[in-house]
Amino acid sequence: MLEVFEIAKKLSQDATMQVVLTFDERQKSRYKTATACGKELGWFIERGTVLQDGDVLQCKTGELIKVIAAAEEVSEVRSQNQLLLTRAAYHLGNRHVPLQIGPGFLRYLRDHVLDDMVRGLDLEVHYEEQPFQPENGAYHGQHQHSMLLLHNHHH
Repeated sequence: MLEVFEIAKKLSQDATMQVVLTFDERQKSRYKTATACGKELGWFIERGTVLQDGDVLQCKTGELIKVIAAAEEVSEVRSQNQLLLTRAAYHLGNRHVPLQIGPGFLRYLRDHVLDDMVRGLDLEVHYEEQPFQPENGAYHGQHQHSMLLLHNHHH
C-alpha cells in the first residue's frame, strides 16, 4: 500500500497517479482508498487539513499523486443580485454549511431543507453534478497552538 504523510510542494504535472475524492473524503486526516489506476493508498496527514483539487500527495516512497475533486450532487444558486447572494451566504454560513463561493454563484452539497430556505430568500436553486470546493474558513492554515489560544476563553 502507498503511504502518504505530507502534501508535496511540487507541481501537479509531476504526479504520475491520480486519486478522485469527494469533499467528505478530502477532509479526512487518516483514510484508506485506491488511486485511479487501482493502487491501494492510505494517508496520515495533519488534522484539520482539507485536500484541495490539484493538491499533490507525496508517498513515503517518493511517488506523487494528484488529488482530483469528484463530481457530487450539489445545489447551485446563481444571481446577478449580489445582495440576495450575500443574504443567502449569510444564512447558509449561520448554519455552518460548507459553501463554495464564486462569481455570481453559491454552491453547497444538495440538501432539500437548505434548498427550501434559499428559495424563501427569492432565489432559484438548480441541481448539478460538479466538483465541490468550499471555502476553507477564516482560520485555515493557522497552526494548532494558535487555534487553541483563540478558543481558550470562558463562556
